[in-house]
Amino acid sequence: MDLQQLKLQYDIVGNDPKLLMALSKAAQVSATDLSILITGESGVGKDVFSKIIHDNGPRKHKKLVSVNCGAIPEGTIESELFGHIKGSFTGADKNRKGYFEEAGGGTIFLDEVGELPLSMQVKLLRVLENGEITPVGSSQPIKVDVRVVAATNVNLIQAIQSGRFREDLYYRLNQITINIPPLRERVDDIPLLFKKFASDFADRYHMPLVTLTDEAKEYLMKYPWNGNIRELKNITEQVSVLETERKISRAILQNYLNYVPEERMPALVEGGPQEANTITDRELLLKALNMGQMINEMRSEINSLRQAVTQLAQGIPLSQPMQEPAVHQPFNDITLINHPVQVIPHPAEQEPQEEEFAELEIVEDDPLGLDEREKKAIMTALERHNGQRRKAAKELHISERTLYRKIKTYGL
Repeated sequence: MDLQQLKLQYDIVGNDPKLLMALSKAAQVSATDLSILITGESGVGKDVFSKIIHDNGPRKHKKLVSVNCGAIPEGTIESELFGHIKGSFTGADKNRKGYFEEAGGGTIFLDEVGELPLSMQVKLLRVLENGEITPVGSSQPIKVDVRVVAATNVNLIQAIQSGRFREDLYYRLNQITINIPPLRERVDDIPLLFKKFASDFADRYHMPLVTLTDEAKEYLMKYPWNGNIRELKNITEQVSVLETERKISRAILQNYLNYVPEERMPALVEGGPQEANTITDRELLLKALNMGQMINEMRSEINSLRQAVTQLAQGIPLSQPMQEPAVHQPFNDITLINHPVQVIPHPAEQEPQEEEFAELEIVEDDPLGLDEREKKAIMTALERHNGQRRKAAKELHISERTLYRKIKTYGL
């Protein structure tokens, strides 16, 4: 089948090569009777691919039965899949067909197959190998002719290694694998999908169509979309219904997604050629905090030095030898020799002592901690710019994203 026709038939939007490869593979295997394993994150549209495989195969005139394995309680899942006979357990007042029997001659789609308990994995393997099911409470197996299409958002290889999934069942289900890429790997398709969903909601709710500014499109393309297409559809519906402004900007979208893309800032490598390098905002902030700590230590060293010099100038012996400043302090070029020092002041110089050493007056250690000083700096910058985060961030030499996080941390 032509891929364009397939996309139109199943309302699929996008031109990403990985998506087109998955569609092409689904169309090819639909004519076979092989077991198919569809992999991909939650919300990428695995159920649509099960319909493509069923509708374009020899079983298309029979039922497609979809089962969410993760939504069925473990105590009833065997009865749901394979059925039960009357009296097999409390409440079983009549015979009941299971999903496999209901799908006879057609296709059963086992969504979230990775959530099946190990006891059910054994029984599913038997169905795939022998084509037989045994209803709960019965000793007579029943032959079923069903094609199995399974899907999962779980890494089954890791599940096998941790003992949560049977390796033999994995290879039995995995005769053909179709992987559907997450939305964040289809960035060029995101504006197309938004436009399609916006058009659908405009028709459904009889309201003007919402459109995106270029900045808003770029913002959506940078968002990680952990919920994939389902999340994008939900956001588009919210924006379509709630916003009176029909030209959607990045600022409007931020109210719904609460996300600031990771920004990187240029920096030069010290001692090397002046080529552009990048460091993250977090690294810049850590450097600033470390520098603040070093400044505090330097102040302490200077204060100790001032007191020692004052004592010596007054002829008061030092109570203990002065220690050399730490290597990282900016006093590397000052050497204090630890032996008795005699300072004999001239009588005429004794009176103006305070003026003589006034220039050595050093500001005492800041009583505020680093966090408090950072908080105060942020508050001051925000007040200066009337709450405009972008200008405040620029003054503080941090990104708007880092500033937003700090505002949230300090509850400003």
